[in-house]
Amino acid sequence: MRIHLDKIASVTRNLGLGRWVTLGDTVEAREGSVIAGRIHGEKSVYNELEDVHGRMSVLHDGDIIVGALGHRNALQGYEGVLPTKVAPGDRLHLLNLGGVLGHCVSSNPGVGAPFEVEVLGQVLSFPQFGSRLGQPAFIQEKAVQGKPQATPVPVVYVAGTCMNAGKTLAACVLVRAFTQAGYKVGGAKLTGVSLQRDILAMQDYGAEAILDFTDAGVTCTGPATAPGAARAIFTELADRGMDLIIAETGDGIMGEYGVQAILEDKALRDWGAAYVLCANDPVGVEGGVRNLKEAYGIQVDVVAGPATDNRVGGRFVATLGLPAHNARSQARELGALVLDKVRAALEVKP
Repeated sequence: MRIHLDKIASVTRNLGLGRWVTLGDTVEAREGSVIAGRIHGEKSVYNELEDVHGRMSVLHDGDIIVGALGHRNALQGYEGVLPTKVAPGDRLHLLNLGGVLGHCVSSNPGVGAPFEVEVLGQVLSFPQFGSRLGQPAFIQEKAVQGKPQATPVPVVYVAGTCMNAGKTLAACVLVRAFTQAGYKVGGAKLTGVSLQRDILAMQDYGAEAILDFTDAGVTCTGPATAPGAARAIFTELADRGMDLIIAETGDGIMGEYGVQAILEDKALRDWGAAYVLCANDPVGVEGGVRNLKEAYGIQVDVVAGPATDNRVGGRFVATLGLPAHNARSQARELGALVLDKVRAALEVKP
């Protein structure tokens, strides 16, 4: 069946889909299956979809969209699971703004109930030119595989205690600082649920190349997928000639998106040249600093995020023997500190 799409979700961007797609009669219920569906209902909050260019558009009842099967474990959003089986006519839920589809099992009151999506079928791809024989489409197609032979480059890890802890802004400020210092900067998002908003923000701040886990074929990361995606992202960006990588870990250092699995991986820690911790409050700062040190042997280099919004927070961070630089009001100081920390690892002065 041929069908016209009203909106194409960013989670499918690896495939380069057009407005017209062909659907199969059966659906493979696994992460990354590309699904067409019809939106049911109207919402006034959390009612948008990010397209492959990063533009947000409002969804309306009856819109035909394309997304991908997956799960989500967001404290400040939806918890959703991958369905065990899917067939045309089934109802799924839109779990995030990037187009991940699954069964919602719990939600945060702030985002309301998720959209229901009526499954129309699985999108077919036609890898052989001129062939009419389609095969089920998955976001793993055309995903970056990484370049194992690439020479490692310094990585600045930007981690946080939770969602909305200021990680993306801190990462963007650092991208700008290193870019202005004359370096080629790669921007990376290592964990979370598919949405390219954060890496596009890094691009806006000057990143020469950007990648996230969806570019590596993952809809939503977890302990089993996060380290492999991170390796693919790092080696791919290094192979593209980046001097260093600013890498944001989505969600918190204690969560279900696989941040712990990345931090436990010695090979991935060995890429790290600096560690920035973003936190919302003093308890988060002390707990985050202690957890990173005791669990992974990681020494935080600087604290950012809302916990540093004024001098009160800065004084508390100082009691831990650490500098505090707010990404909004002290962007220059934050950039200079991390640049000084990483400059020796770069081995080339601008």
